[in-house]
Amino acid sequence: MPRAPFRRRKLSLTSLIDVIFLLLLFFMLSSTFSQFSEVDLATAGTGQGAASEVRPIFVQLRADTLRVNARDVTLDGLAEAFKPLIDGEARALVHTGAKVSAQRLTDLLLALRGIAGLSVQVLVPS
Repeated sequence: MPRAPFRRRKLSLTSLIDVIFLLLLFFMLSSTFSQFSEVDLATAGTGQGAASEVRPIFVQLRADTLRVNARDVTLDGLAEAFKPLIDGEARALVHTGAKVSAQRLTDLLLALRGIAGLSVQVLVPS
């Protein structure tokens, strides 16, 4: 008995398009769209620094500790620690440790940005 000749069927892409649309819809609905905050950074210029009447406040940021003028504080209590140190305007010098994550530094900079009359300089270890 001879075999019937093999006929190729045309592949229908309708079901593939439906599956892709459903996947797209699923990922769009299950994604979270969060707003990222920005931290403004300015680079320091070269040359001699101008003499300033403002006494600096030293902030030491380590992976597990935070110190303001050699006193241990928490990130939540940072504003309270700065209140007696600020007279109109102040300057904070932030020194980071070797194992400080970028997220921890960003959290500190955001907390310092909320303190009125404070300018912040980050000291980068060389």
